[in-house]
Amino acid sequence: MKNVLKLALGILVVSMSSCGSQESGELTGVLDRPSWSGINPYGMVYVPSGTLLVGPSDQDVNSTFVQRPKTVSIQGFYMDETEITNNEYRQFVDWVRDSLAHQILGHVTTDDNGDEYIDWEMDIDWEDPALEELYFQGDNRFAWKAEFDTKKFNYTYYWYDWQKAAHDRGNSPRTDFIRNKEVNIYPDTLVWVRDFAYSYNEPIARNYFWHPAYDDYPVVGVDWHMANAFSYWRTQLYNTAQAKRKGGINTEDFRLPSEHEWEYAARGGHELAPFPWGGPYIQNAKGCLLANFKPGRGNYPQDGGMYTVKADAYFPNDYGLYNMAGNVSEWTLTAFHENAYSFLHDLNPDYRYDADDDEDIANKRKAIRGGSWKDIHYFLQTGTRNWEYQDTTKSYIGFRCVLTFMGRSVNDF
Repeated sequence: MKNVLKLALGILVVSMSSCGSQESGELTGVLDRPSWSGINPYGMVYVPSGTLLVGPSDQDVNSTFVQRPKTVSIQGFYMDETEITNNEYRQFVDWVRDSLAHQILGHVTTDDNGDEYIDWEMDIDWEDPALEELYFQGDNRFAWKAEFDTKKFNYTYYWYDWQKAAHDRGNSPRTDFIRNKEVNIYPDTLVWVRDFAYSYNEPIARNYFWHPAYDDYPVVGVDWHMANAFSYWRTQLYNTAQAKRKGGINTEDFRLPSEHEWEYAARGGHELAPFPWGGPYIQNAKGCLLANFKPGRGNYPQDGGMYTVKADAYFPNDYGLYNMAGNVSEWTLTAFHENAYSFLHDLNPDYRYDADDDEDIANKRKAIRGGSWKDIHYFLQTGTRNWEYQDTTKSYIGFRCVLTFMGRSVNDF
């Protein structure tokens, strides 16, 4: 019996020593973990963790009902230094267009699990008759031009309902919390005509999204779902490239900022700053306007832009972010509720509600921030709250993305 025990103990010792790092008998943790030194996303700037006193930026009594003062803490994050531009969003549109073409032409590969993927190494022959279905046909053609039928540029994005999953406490299958939505991702260029009655804006409607002159201008005509779809696609694009480079892993997604992340970033580190540049005035000492908005009684070009301007116009705030006031208002992740500040948590406050298409329109309100080229300067204040319906496109609403920072930076203090 003793020999059997000795043999068993010997086998145990051998098996433990075969684990390599376990042979010391010390608690060392798993030693073959991936290295992590952080990431530095292109075109984004770092906003360090800190606290923010939200509320009215000016002596505005009426605003206190929807902007009650509250101190909150915000985790550090990366934010796009500019609004997403036409050319950046066009990369998304072209990817969707090309993916449709590849699928029609049969450019797909199958992995070991039987899943099909697009073979992006294959060239697209746009003269192939099989691709005619992507173009307008028959009476829908205008002046015999070969133009893409952009109503077919659809993309499905996915998200996980973490709140529902957390409150379910593991009682339901995971599929109950995985949600998706298919959206048409081509910008609504007709907003330039529809938004303004008895106003001649057809030239900018025809040219704004596709003409090279507007490449560096902020994309507009995108609703809240389209902005989320872009963020999801951007995440997949980035992670696929990182996998090929064997670079640092990133488990967080590009996304829209929460309303309070946006306000925190807009203030540029200045407590209760009414504007991103800090000071209480919309002009500098020389009388130059500091943002793109509607000056005076409607002198639109006075600030240097008749409509929108380039996404990096004017000076950035102290975080290096451009046009956090004016140019275009920006979608946030947050659902709009008038008294939300009354019940929000003070740690990374986040109020969200995913409204279905058939719900009451009041549930579809999403917070937008920053004011736009067609707004008076009140809407440019960092504390001013505004909203729009999530399925609405406008000529004055765009967006930018954020990415939550992993860990504690040496710059956080």
